[in-house]
Amino acid sequence: MMWRHIFDQLAQVVITMGGIAVILSIIGIFIFLVKEVAPLFFPPQGTPTGHFSGTPPPEALPQSSLVGMDEYQEILYQLTAGSDHQIRFFNARSGTPMTHDLPSGLAKAHITSIARAVGSGNRFAFGTDDGHIIPVTLEFAASYEEGARHIVPTVTLGSPVQLTSPKEQIIRLAYQPTERNTLAVAMTDQGRLWYSATSVATAPVALTGHGTEPVTALIFDSRGETLSIGTAGGNLYHYDVREGTQPKLIETTSVAPAGTSVTALSYLIGDRSLAIGTSAGDVSVWMPTRQAQESLTTRFRLIHQFDVHPSPVTWISPSLRDKGFITGDTQGNLFVHYSTSAQTLLKFPGNHQAIRTLTFSSKADGAVALTDRGELLTYAIHNPHPEITLATLFKLVWYEGYEGPEHVWQSSSGADDFEAKFGLLPLVFGTLKGTLYAMLVAVPLALLSAIYTSMFMHPDIRAKIKPTIEMMAALPTVILGFLAGLWLAPLLERIFPAMVAMTVALPASVAVTAILWQYLPATFIRRLRPGIESFVLLPVIIGTVWICLSLNQPIESFLFGADYKTWFATHWGLRYDQRNALIVGFAMGFAIVPIIFSISEEALSNVPRHLIAGSLALGATRWQTLVKLVLVSASPGIFSAMMIGFGRAIGETMIVLMATGNTPIMDWSLFNGFRTLSANIAVEIPEAPHGGTLYRILFLAAVLLFVFTFLINTVAEVIRQRLRTKYSQY
Repeated sequence: MMWRHIFDQLAQVVITMGGIAVILSIIGIFIFLVKEVAPLFFPPQGTPTGHFSGTPPPEALPQSSLVGMDEYQEILYQLTAGSDHQIRFFNARSGTPMTHDLPSGLAKAHITSIARAVGSGNRFAFGTDDGHIIPVTLEFAASYEEGARHIVPTVTLGSPVQLTSPKEQIIRLAYQPTERNTLAVAMTDQGRLWYSATSVATAPVALTGHGTEPVTALIFDSRGETLSIGTAGGNLYHYDVREGTQPKLIETTSVAPAGTSVTALSYLIGDRSLAIGTSAGDVSVWMPTRQAQESLTTRFRLIHQFDVHPSPVTWISPSLRDKGFITGDTQGNLFVHYSTSAQTLLKFPGNHQAIRTLTFSSKADGAVALTDRGELLTYAIHNPHPEITLATLFKLVWYEGYEGPEHVWQSSSGADDFEAKFGLLPLVFGTLKGTLYAMLVAVPLALLSAIYTSMFMHPDIRAKIKPTIEMMAALPTVILGFLAGLWLAPLLERIFPAMVAMTVALPASVAVTAILWQYLPATFIRRLRPGIESFVLLPVIIGTVWICLSLNQPIESFLFGADYKTWFATHWGLRYDQRNALIVGFAMGFAIVPIIFSISEEALSNVPRHLIAGSLALGATRWQTLVKLVLVSASPGIFSAMMIGFGRAIGETMIVLMATGNTPIMDWSLFNGFRTLSANIAVEIPEAPHGGTLYRILFLAAVLLFVFTFLINTVAEVIRQRLRTKYSQY
């Protein structure tokens, strides 16, 4: 007795410690997941880092200066109009000017305007007082000596091109070198606008489509296909310049109220979204969208609006990595925006000096600005996940290139200007969709099988059937997914019409067989071993299936005409994909049937036998006893079985990974695929950079699965306890 007591106490301690260890492990896993996800929602940080003296830009020239930095943010540069100090370099840490020899071609040039080419690389053009443009390229060569990095800037000049009359001074300029040619458009001091494609042997062309409205902003897209002109009247004129010789005015859009001028234009990475700043301080993003679903005609539309500046916007600089951009105004305020989320992320207060020009760093982690008094201001920006908000994760988002707001998951692409789309709702939807169809298949089969096994099957047969079904739970889900994707999916595609016929023929044949069985002589039935009737149904079921498969083609012709896929597309607008929700419903349902069956059967079998015997003795039939007594008494266990199966289906990975097309779409159709949270984690995590946005969002998906499972189990346990209390008298 003493040893038994000692072992009892030891077992109690071990079990208690094991339970505590499990709880602590779950808490630890949850804390780790939250730790990886939390940085997604940290607010962006930005701090001023430098305040240096540069060269004041000429007040009379509207486009007279540009600034920038190398990719390491160690060297700043300033390009200024005038005859002196056209190109200057500064140490970004100390602000000390760096000595550098200017190309001899700039010695005699009088610069009146400067333009930066859209896209990556430091490519510029100088406009002169005699109508020339001079291409300029800045390069930064990095070398390493004794572990220290040394960056040396170089300046390369292109051949000057006569763009306007020598008597006209260029005061505004847009410049864009492309693979086909080099495009330029210039506004002169006489108010005329000239366009030139330097590889085309034709004279410059005068642009007059904007009428008499004063031009206030000019920009090409990086591919050199579109020229956009903003005016003092708040209009935007779009020219098609793909032909090179004669620009064609394709659209005029009012982008600001009357009396408000367009003061800044900038294409975001990808060249579809155009950020626009106005004299009223408004900042917006516009994008061409199709007028109709099948139409090729597009119209510029307002897509996103941002926080308003307190004074006119003077400059917009885009990020070269994402859809972010930075804006400055006449009071020195700098705002950092992100286009897709329509959020203004950071605001740097101004010093009442107008921002004449500014540049976002190539990695979007810094900026440099030049004020009208010649002060160079530098900023450090820490915003590693600018595209992430709760709205972009779970609400409709209007992405670039789409005709309207949508829920989209698309984390990668082959294009450098691709915008990652992290809408989690399609994955949540896919998870629920797969679980629902799996439960629709598994619950009726498992529950009815458990009822028959417990209440009607002969004990000898039950002793063999139950372990066999429970052994099905040991089948690896990767094998089930493999068979579903490579064998069941193409098979079902071929025999789908026969499967449709089976949904009617099988229940009908079983019902007819059961009715005929009732008419057999009682003396004959008594001679049979109890439970043998289930084996009588086997040849009936096999025969019915064989007949349906044999008549697959005639059934398809009778029900669907020539082809069932065409019929679904024509009549219901449904597309049949080979790997679809129906396949997952069969495969995943097969995987969770043993769990639901085993727990339900145990709950039904544990109903006290004397209660069942008493019900039968009082004249109730087996069906009446089942419905009125057994199911009620076993309801807590049956409910637990279904909830455990539900939780098992939500977390399933390999079956949905291999048996669906992994397409993150939101459609309840049986005939297309979907993508679940768990499958998405398995697919994406090997390619997700550690600490990156995708990496952390995958952990957020894991948190959602964790929360789903926790809530389901908690609610299930609460309901089970209430059912147990309510029906404890049984």
